[in-house]
Amino acid sequence: MRSLMAAFLCFMTAAEAFVHCKQNSRTLGLRSVAFFRSEGVLWMGEGTEEKAAPLVTGEQLEIMLQEWDTPLVVDAYATWCGPCLLMAPEFEAAASELKGKVRFVKLDTDKEEAMAARLNIMGLPTLLFLDKYAPKEGEENVGARAVLKGRIEGALRKQNILDLVEHHFFEGPAPKMM
Repeated sequence: MRSLMAAFLCFMTAAEAFVHCKQNSRTLGLRSVAFFRSEGVLWMGEGTEEKAAPLVTGEQLEIMLQEWDTPLVVDAYATWCGPCLLMAPEFEAAASELKGKVRFVKLDTDKEEAMAARLNIMGLPTLLFLDKYAPKEGEENVGARAVLKGRIEGALRKQNILDLVEHHFFEGPAPKMM
């Protein structure tokens, strides 16, 4: 028991040592890393600068689906999910590159369980590619409706995300990812 406690304290001390990591840290090979203690749990996050892919609530996502202006990519994730944390900087980089053409947002499935259930999120991370419903000729448009152009589960690299966006929204070729 003592060795377990000693190992835990050593881990906590090592994790806290990374709180003040600088940009382009060679030690971890990440742009920015910070460990925070929240209710006894360590989790990884980035700084507070404005994101190209902001975190949204279920209500905010619902509003976005009513006020269409560009296609929407939703990253359904959880703070405890390792693959989600690995994909986060890749998703942000893709969002930065396509800013103004495609809207990127992140949805925390632990905080927004009802919306995650509505979106049928079963695995993490899940990317949803949503576009505005275009009514067919003679069909009445009954409010804004979303069309799910695609969904994929699992961590992706920036280029894979860009290829999927090109395919789903701009009639690009089907990506060769796996």
